Amino acid sequence: MKAVLLAGGLGTRMREETEFRPKPMVEVGGRPVLWHIMKVLGSQGITDFVICTGYKSEYIKNYFYNYGASNLDFTVRLGDQSSTVFHGSHDEFDWTVTVADTGLATMTGGRIKQVEKYLDGEPFLATYGDGLADIDLRALQDFHKQHGKTATMTTTQALSRFGVVDIESNGLVSQFREKPKVSDWINIGYFIFQPEIFNYLDTNSVLEEEPLRKLAEEDQIGAYKHSGFWQPMDTFRESQMLNDIWDSGKAPWQVWN
Repeated sequence: MKAVLLAGGLGTRMREETEFRPKPMVEVGGRPVLWHIMKVLGSQGITDFVICTGYKSEYIKNYFYNYGASNLDFTVRLGDQSSTVFHGSHDEFDWTVTVADTGLATMTGGRIKQVEKYLDGEPFLATYGDGLADIDLRALQDFHKQHGKTATMTTTQALSRFGVVDIESNGLVSQFREKPKVSDWINIGYFIFQPEIFNYLDTNSVLEEEPLRKLAEEDQIGAYKHSGFWQPMDTFRESQMLNDIWDSGKAPWQVWN
């Protein structure tokens, strides 16, 4: 199974970082958050990636094109770049990475539509390039197979952005709860799609709008409930938080050795 990674957005809510590079290339522990997502997937058997780029696409292209030289010793005859010999190996040696420029202003569904040609008519995973989770891929894939529909989306109960006050019927405060989990379920990506998903997409599609609504109306999408760790990186503060978690040595998403 291949993984499609959506990495083309503008990242306007964290301009401190994204003025100069795309959000998926913002680092957590010295590595792009995109790399962390790929490590989570790669450690569970998905090592063939299609990255949908847009904003500052060249940063992602250069990162993966030069990955070997950046992570290994090498010898090169300067008059012949094809003579490059890398010494040793790295943990990502078996990854296959296709980087596709899907346009600056293209929406999520349109980006996926554009890379259909790289997916060989097979089921695939798709997720956002800025959300970290300790996702159990085997459980997700088993759930998808069991319901037999066109799509599965991964959902979770997110933490409230605010603390909550419990008030008794007499108007007195009984307790404070700091950012509890909300009862509603939200989409966090980590979709699995059958090839039939392309019947719901066109070059202008916003995946989260008409395509998902139509799938729901036709009873063609299931919701896998993820109860573990999930944290998006939408703001500079969240990027700092993820770095703090990584630096603690207890990052829940580090499911690889």
